[in-house]
Amino acid sequence: MEMALHILHVVGARPNFMKVAPVLRALTRQKSVKQTLVHTGQHYDASLSDIFFQQLEIPAPDVNLAVGSGSHAQQTASIMIRLEPILSERKPGLVLVYGDVNSTVAAALVCSKLQIKIGHVEAGLRSFDRSMPEEINRIVTDQLSDLLFTPSEDGNHNLEKEGIPTKKIHLVGNVMIDSLKRLLPLALQNQKNSLPAKFALVTLHRPSNVDDSNTLKSILQSLQNISRQLDVIFPSHPRTRQRVADFGFDTGHIQFVEPLPYLEFLAMQRAATVVITDSGGVQEETTYLGIPCLTLRANTERPITVSRGTNILVGQDAHRLEEEVTKLLNGKAKHGIVPPLWDGHAAERIADILVSRQPELAKSLHA
Repeated sequence: MEMALHILHVVGARPNFMKVAPVLRALTRQKSVKQTLVHTGQHYDASLSDIFFQQLEIPAPDVNLAVGSGSHAQQTASIMIRLEPILSERKPGLVLVYGDVNSTVAAALVCSKLQIKIGHVEAGLRSFDRSMPEEINRIVTDQLSDLLFTPSEDGNHNLEKEGIPTKKIHLVGNVMIDSLKRLLPLALQNQKNSLPAKFALVTLHRPSNVDDSNTLKSILQSLQNISRQLDVIFPSHPRTRQRVADFGFDTGHIQFVEPLPYLEFLAMQRAATVVITDSGGVQEETTYLGIPCLTLRANTERPITVSRGTNILVGQDAHRLEEEVTKLLNGKAKHGIVPPLWDGHAAERIADILVSRQPELAKSLHA
């Protein structure tokens, strides 16, 4: 009799939720697979975490480690300490980790010491900027993983250059697009707020943009200038708004709103004239939606959104940001194509690969 394969998923932050949802769903269809969901609590605000789980139809976590906030070292260490006994007790055949957050690398480190096999969903992405904590998380997780599921061909090339054996690497497509494609009709159908005919949607969270006073002031000044040409809507974390208030900065016509749940934000992206962001996931979503995206970063771990998609890197050049907005308002917006395998079936490909490896993975449960 074939042993059931026990797969344990580790998620911790909102970007993970959009990635785990389709994989959970695809594996639920496999009767020989048992699943456990562990939420580290890295993003712990109930108002957003809970509603993301509801909208994405993710079951309540089997375990919540409730680690909360802290420095990178504190958060990573807390996750490792709390996760180790869970894995020792439950003995999964495989742990799936997602993206590049602290929960991802913490789980990979614990699994490698316990000799539990690791699968990394969204493997191989590189910004080649090691000043970004996420880049360190990506490199370490990929080196420790047994199965690496890449969203685009550049991921395969990066991993091969780093010496990862080709047999471990699987090009499956982008699981975030699975969630987007499935839920976009619902997002548009349930859209409640009337939106301006033309608007820029802004999302910023990286410390290099929001924690440096001079940089943030420069960005805000540009957004204020842009708001003279079209509405600017900025869903922002309370901490960012507090920093703006501390500056005594006149935000003019910039419309600050609360952070948005997934469906509402998706509908706003679809309706936007342009999205201004520093988020990797938003770069991908706008490329799929065909919405112009201006990224306030000097580099990106998702270069396919630039080479094939609608994304333009403007760095922290406020003047360039305004120039690009003016250009697209004058009918010169960048057009792109949807990258290969961003078709809503990435999670199914992952499930098929895992089921094909089931005998080998199930054995590790009893190793």
